[in-house]
Amino acid sequence: MKLKNIVKFGAVAVASVALLAACSSNSSGKGAKETVTFATVGTTNPFSYEGKDGNLTGYDVEVAKAVFKGSDKYQVEFKKTEWSSVFAGLDSSKYQMAGNNISYSDERASKYLYSEPTGTTPSVLAVPKDSDIKSFDDIGGHSTQVVQGTTTAKQLEDYNKKHSDNPVDIKYTDEDITQILGSLNDSKFDFKLFDAPTVNSVIKNQSLDNLKTIELPSDEQPFIYFVFSNDQKDLQKFVNKRLEELQKDGTLAKLAKKYLGNEDYIPEPKDMKVPSKKG
Repeated sequence: MKLKNIVKFGAVAVASVALLAACSSNSSGKGAKETVTFATVGTTNPFSYEGKDGNLTGYDVEVAKAVFKGSDKYQVEFKKTEWSSVFAGLDSSKYQMAGNNISYSDERASKYLYSEPTGTTPSVLAVPKDSDIKSFDDIGGHSTQVVQGTTTAKQLEDYNKKHSDNPVDIKYTDEDITQILGSLNDSKFDFKLFDAPTVNSVIKNQSLDNLKTIELPSDEQPFIYFVFSNDQKDLQKFVNKRLEELQKDGTLAKLAKKYLGNEDYIPEPKDMKVPSKKG
C-alpha cells in the first residue's frame, strides 16, 4: 500500500508540474507583444532627430511613443534610415509604420495606409534678409534646393509647369534641411520652401542670422501623418484610436508646444479623420 501511494503521488506531482508548465507557456504567449518597426530619417529637427543622449526624439517620435505607451498588443521600435529607404522598407514589410513630417499625396495614398493627422505644418519661404522675394509669386527666376520625391519638390515642379516662361531654377540635392538652410544663409541660392516648424527650429538652433521667413497663405490646413504598409489595417485602426485620445487629452498640444514651438500646430477634433483622395 505504501509503495502504491508513493507511485500515485509521484504521478500526480508529474502531472501538476506539466500543467503548471503549460499554463506558464500559455501565459507568456498571451503577454508577447507584436513589434512595430517605425521608420524615420532622424535628421529633420524638430520632427525626428537624435537627442543629446544619442536616442531618437522629436515630435513624430514622441507622438509615436505616446501612441504605444501602455499597449498590451504592440511595442514600437524606431529605425533611422534614409528618406528613400522609408518607403522602400514599407514596400518590403521591413517597416510597418513611418513618420517623418510626412504630408498627404494621392500617389502615396495609392500605395500606403494613412493615419489620422498628427499635426499641422504651415509653409514658409526662407530667404536672405536682403532678398527681393516678398511672396510666393516672386519665386520665378530664382534658385532653390530640393530633395527629389518630397512634397516641396512636387510643389515647385508643378509651379514650373504653370510658369514655363519664368521657372524656378531647381537644384536637386541629397543634403538635409539643416545643410540646405546653411547654404541659403551663405547666399548659395535664393530661397527655400519648407514647413514653418522645421525652418524656425533650424534658423534658431544654427544661428542663421542672415535669414528671414515669409508666411504663405494656404487654402487647406497642411497636415502631417503617420503612414503604414498596406497590410497593417489593424495597426492603423489602433493608432487612429490612440491619436484621437491624445488629441482630446491635450497630449498632442503639449508635444507640439515642446517640439514645434506652438501648441496650435495640431488638428482640431473635426479634422481627426483619414485623408481621402482629392482627385
